[in-house]
Amino acid sequence: MPDSVAVAAVTFDRPDDVKTLLGALAAQTATVSSVALVDSGKSPVQDIAEASAAPVTYVRSETNLGGAGGFSLAILTAIASGADWIWIMDDDAHPEDPECLQALIDGANERNLDVILPLVVAPGRPDTLSFHFRIDGRLTHNRAEVAKAGFLPGVGHFFNGALIRRDVFFRVGLPDLRLFIRGDETDFMIRLRKAGIPFGTLTSVALSHPAAWSEVNEILGGRLHVLVPDTEFKRFYFFRNRGHLTWKHKRLRSLAADAVGYPIHFARTRDLRGFRAWLRAYVGGARGTLFGPPSDLGF
Repeated sequence: MPDSVAVAAVTFDRPDDVKTLLGALAAQTATVSSVALVDSGKSPVQDIAEASAAPVTYVRSETNLGGAGGFSLAILTAIASGADWIWIMDDDAHPEDPECLQALIDGANERNLDVILPLVVAPGRPDTLSFHFRIDGRLTHNRAEVAKAGFLPGVGHFFNGALIRRDVFFRVGLPDLRLFIRGDETDFMIRLRKAGIPFGTLTSVALSHPAAWSEVNEILGGRLHVLVPDTEFKRFYFFRNRGHLTWKHKRLRSLAADAVGYPIHFARTRDLRGFRAWLRAYVGGARGTLFGPPSDLGF
């Protein structure tokens, strides 16, 4: 019998996106055995889940667990279903076409992988990637340029569409609840590398997900870049978590890039307040002193 696949999905007040996601999952040519949908939103989407053609297991969380906690709960629920593979989905993402899951399964089997990811493209702009790759030393969002590789080993954008064999979570663990949002996917990817679990991106298939182009700020003629999210909430968690992961995993290249890139960025934009907020969050994350529920952190 073919391996079974359960989806682990998280939603927070995006009912229309949930409808689109569940519809796309129900249309997959490869069978989805179940969809563990964790809902932390203020307006529950249980009625949408129950009306879907997809086999949804609806899990209501009265506490906002963030992306990391929500994915952890969804993954555990999906694993408990007995599935062999867990396909991870954000609520504002969906497979580009009905063949996506089958292509990922085939790609994993052909390459003997326990983890495989699709490309992520911008809604309404299927030729443009939502998240960049670095090809030949420079950033690109051009899908055709990246697709030439066929398969990109050791890189990928978690957790949008990552297909992961169940046993992997027993080896590297679940997403880190403390990270809440931003950085949990990077931490998981680093843990995969440390565990020696090969993975990569299959460039022939894609998910649709909103782009993050506005966050990318190139420095030194494109030889360096920094990410600056568009809200104070996202900036705090991104900077804190990046500092934490840089220290935790001893990422010296990231430390050097951040120590150069962010001061240049904030000096160029003449944003002293932004620089101070970055420094406080980054150092606090590295020291492990700025963790706790969002309400304890002023959000």
